[in-house]
Amino acid sequence: MLWNHGSCSLVKRQHFFCKEGKKKKDLASGVTITSTDQTMVTKAQGEKVTLLCTYALAAADEGSLDIEWVILQPNEEQPVIMYTMDRVYDQYQMTGRVQFVSQNPSSGDASIDILNLKPADTGTYQCKVKKPPGIQTHRVQLTVLEKPTKTRCYIEGSQEIGTDVTLKCKSQEGTPVINYYWTKTTDTRTAAELPATSSQNPDTGVLLMKNASHVHSGTYKCVASNRVGTDECSVILNVTPPVNRGGRIAGAIIGSLLAIVLVALIIFCCFKKRREKKYEKEVHHDIREDVPPPKSRASTARSYIGSNRSSLGSMSPSNMDGYAKTQYNKVPSEDFERTPPQNPNYDPPKVAAPNLSRMGAIPVMIPAQSKDGSIV
Repeated sequence: MLWNHGSCSLVKRQHFFCKEGKKKKDLASGVTITSTDQTMVTKAQGEKVTLLCTYALAAADEGSLDIEWVILQPNEEQPVIMYTMDRVYDQYQMTGRVQFVSQNPSSGDASIDILNLKPADTGTYQCKVKKPPGIQTHRVQLTVLEKPTKTRCYIEGSQEIGTDVTLKCKSQEGTPVINYYWTKTTDTRTAAELPATSSQNPDTGVLLMKNASHVHSGTYKCVASNRVGTDECSVILNVTPPVNRGGRIAGAIIGSLLAIVLVALIIFCCFKKRREKKYEKEVHHDIREDVPPPKSRASTARSYIGSNRSSLGSMSPSNMDGYAKTQYNKVPSEDFERTPPQNPNYDPPKVAAPNLSRMGAIPVMIPAQSKDGSIV
């Protein structure tokens, strides 16, 4: 079936298409979005963004005005903020962070402000303005990035003359892609050229300087940057002559030996103390309470001599001669037992009466006896 552009009355089917074409024309002549230049916006985390949506109404738009902002998802639309029946509804996922720029969105400005941006706010936002019979939409792609932060500069490896020195720069936080750029600063804080033997990698933040010398010493600054911000850090390089490695090795060996000796000494002291405690415990268990302590030798000898003195006191001088020969040889002393035997022909001296008195003897008068045994 042919289509006649100049007429819509050939058949019913042609008449239907003609009405549809007229309907689309009426909708197109209704609401018009004027802020079509803004399609992509990139902002940093924590900042504020304004998503534009200005519009113009046509005379044919006679219905109630509805404005709706949503985030387009693969299978759904999540509301952000709405204006209908002269009221604003913003109790959705961005409560407290989203608002209309104009206090009266019906005046032709449906733009919104989103405060304190987060990386999760990244997405495609759609503004829909509806005033029957006219309907128009506008989409803006918002990307929220995190600027580089907590950037750290450090030196890896030796800083001796003749060695290869490596300077590294890394941001702990920040949305990729992050680029790193090294510069050398002078005393006046102005940027200077890097040494001729150096090379840097903007992607990894590594600055390599081969065959370092005193010329390489100085302050180096690294600037980390991405699409939304920058961060920087600095490090001081001091190239020094080589150190005496032999002395370091000797010092390390001596220190290790001293540590070993100290550990061995501690172990020996602990073992010795443990043995002493064990010995004291064994001796304590061997003591018996039912065995009396041994008598002293000196006390035994003194008690024996004392008893003999009392016996001497009761004797008379007439019978002391025989007592002196026999009694003193009976002292139960080990010292006397160890002495060599006496000469049998040795006759001990007699003890005089004055000496006996000094020894404590008491003179006693013994009655004389006759040959037959009677007392005289």
